[in-house]
Amino acid sequence: MTIAIGDKLPAATFKEKTADGPVEITTGQLFDGKKVVLFAVPGAFTPTCTLNHLPGYLENRDAILARGVDDIAVLAVNDWHVMGAWATQTGGLGKIHFLADWDGAFTKALGLDADLSAGGLGVRSKRYSMLVENGVVKSLNVEESPGQATVSGAAAMLEQL
Repeated sequence: MTIAIGDKLPAATFKEKTADGPVEITTGQLFDGKKVVLFAVPGAFTPTCTLNHLPGYLENRDAILARGVDDIAVLAVNDWHVMGAWATQTGGLGKIHFLADWDGAFTKALGLDADLSAGGLGVRSKRYSMLVENGVVKSLNVEESPGQATVSGAAAMLEQL
């Protein structure tokens, strides 16, 4: 079953690269008592993710935060080394959280996993964005195609805030 508006996020632990090395961050640490924009991509360094989806959130970071959002995070079913390299290469390190759902457990618990094996990627996350308040989903925007970043993009999220 896919997570829906009004549902509480399942508990999970992610890995994230920081200046001091990898750290574990739990859903409780990230979402409890906060208003957070979370968006997910099928894979770091993939074309739509790198050229379209992520840049919008980096460029609109300040505008999103100015609308009462405490934090922004991007999630992918990749390891923390890949997510850290992507954060560094895109200039996003330290600006937003780059969360590694390394085994896809969180993604599967949300019901937002996608088998992209036909494209050589294996099981990954669907492309989506959500607004989460105190761990509860307030808006959810899932793309119909992994190659699109419109309903889950930063511009669409800004309209919802």
